[in-house]
Amino acid sequence: QVQLVESGGGLVQPGGSLRLSCAASRSILSFWIMRWYRQAPGEQRELVAIITNGGNTNYAESVKGRFTISRDNTENTVFLQMNSLKPEDTAVYYCNTYDSGHEYWGQGTQVTVSS
Repeated sequence: QVQLVESGGGLVQPGGSLRLSCAASRSILSFWIMRWYRQAPGEQRELVAIITNGGNTNYAESVKGRFTISRDNTENTVFLQMNSLKPEDTAVYYCNTYDSGHEYWGQGTQVTVSS
């Protein structure tokens, strides 16, 4: 089992940047993949970015070129660097992984993009 704790959300103006962090309770090398999702009220949950234990990454088309997922294996932490933020990026962002037949989720961190 693993505990995931997100942090780094907040209020930012359009065009600004935030860096989200997801701290895991054990080595993220234990997981084949780490993922960031987001969900706005009344909207479907959206897969934003993924990173594998081999370092491969992929992004939703809506964030490609603006967001970067990365990891620090020594700190058991996955990051989501968000640049050029838009109001439509406003959502609760969740860290997620899969292990031994179970999905694990953090509690989420709120990102609000508004002037």
